[in-house]
Amino acid sequence: MDSFISWMGGKKSLRNAICERFPQEGVERYIEVFGGAAWVLFHKDKHAAFEVYNDINGNLVNLFKCVKHHPDAIADELDNVLYSRVTYSEFKELHKNTALTDIQRAAMYFYMIKASFGSKLDSFGAKPRDITKTDSFKAIKERLKSVVIENKSFEALIKQYDRPQTLFYCDPPYLGTGYYYDHSDAPFDKTMHTQLAEILRNIKGKCIISYNDDEFIRELYTDFTIEQVSRQNNLSSAARQNAYNELIIRNY
Repeated sequence: MDSFISWMGGKKSLRNAICERFPQEGVERYIEVFGGAAWVLFHKDKHAAFEVYNDINGNLVNLFKCVKHHPDAIADELDNVLYSRVTYSEFKELHKNTALTDIQRAAMYFYMIKASFGSKLDSFGAKPRDITKTDSFKAIKERLKSVVIENKSFEALIKQYDRPQTLFYCDPPYLGTGYYYDHSDAPFDKTMHTQLAEILRNIKGKCIISYNDDEFIRELYTDFTIEQVSRQNNLSSAARQNAYNELIIRNY
């Protein structure tokens, strides 16, 4: 199944290649460390008895929790809301209000993701779309029913769930893109990429990681299995004929 949102760096186009490389046996725990829109979680076979979705972005985690537990309430909040630049700007301001309920906050955040350019939350998209379409929520609720939703740093999450039977899927912000994510004032820089690699090098379980093809990343994971895969570059209409190379990295 598809995710109910788009997200910067989402793995819609790479999900098949990632899932094809999952271990076929011995996985009892599946942990998405940098969950984002959870394209891989929603696409994968549910063969692990225990699944975790995690993201450091508290607004994103709140949205997932509310769709899991209160999908109809979010749909009601969005009912008859106009798709307009004015509404988008109003929601960006209102979303800062600490008095909002979790459901109100989730509905506004969903609207902002859908209405913003490239789902980046920094400008209005100005393209015709059904902004209040929520008919996928019930299926998402059912899929998330037994998924644990966390809001932890990657260090804390990996430490908590690491077991020999664990498979971690890591989709960290790609090198050089850390400033674009709506989660904190501190960007995901080279120090954090190095820290992640060191942690994964010493886990008891298995891990699979998706990255942009960069020499710094290749050096970090030189003792892992590294495969280059290509997908269409969809960043702009002029670049669509060019292949964009990404890496799938594994410790098995």
